[in-house]
Amino acid sequence: MSGESYHAFAHVYDLLMEDIPYREYAEWVRKVSGPAEGKTLLDIGCGTGTLTEQFAREGFRVTGIDLSGDMLSVAKERFEEAGLEGMFFEQPMQEMEGHTGYDLAVIAIDSLNYVTDAREVAAVFRHVFGALHPGGRLLFDVHSPYKMTELFLDGPFTADLEDVSYIWHTYPGEEPLSVESEISFFLRRQDGLYVRKEEFHLQRTFTPDTYIRLLEESGFAVRSVTADWTGEPPAENSERIFFHAVK
Repeated sequence: MSGESYHAFAHVYDLLMEDIPYREYAEWVRKVSGPAEGKTLLDIGCGTGTLTEQFAREGFRVTGIDLSGDMLSVAKERFEEAGLEGMFFEQPMQEMEGHTGYDLAVIAIDSLNYVTDAREVAAVFRHVFGALHPGGRLLFDVHSPYKMTELFLDGPFTADLEDVSYIWHTYPGEEPLSVESEISFFLRRQDGLYVRKEEFHLQRTFTPDTYIRLLEESGFAVRSVTADWTGEPPAENSERIFFHAVK
């Protein structure tokens, strides 16, 4: 994902992502981590800070990292309006630096799928390993191979809301288990006219075995691999796969 990706998306992202199960995600993190009070949490690929805010409200001391300065501007505004404390840094997750002493790291809502080279995924894991305390936990999710090769190609996907609409075309990418998305946004202006914006996104996933290997090579012990909020191992038609690893 380039630095320009999500530029137009940032200010309408929350409207279009209302169906994302943020509450379930926070509950999963809380179940794994135990009581939040006083613990430090690194939210990697934090976007507009919706989930980061939930973590902060639960008592985590939060730091957010994202590639998009536009997304982080929304996240900072969100925290200021809510009177919450949090630090935010504009960094690619595969190049993040200067972070140490965290109890928990989260890469939520398939953010890791924007890292499309296995060597860079390994770099993410190495950086996270260095950022955690001994015993610290990494929690993340990714799209399943089934979702990349089947469900994403059922488009186009559309949404028509009061102030924004989009058409989302997705095509097979050049690399295995990758997709390329072209997104046309139509943003309603105050005068009632619409402005059209274009985005291009590239996402890629890897098999669960590949993620496990890269985690273990980075020093992590993998505690669980589950799918679709079930707590059960992934099946052939699972859509979202969750990983819990410990330093």
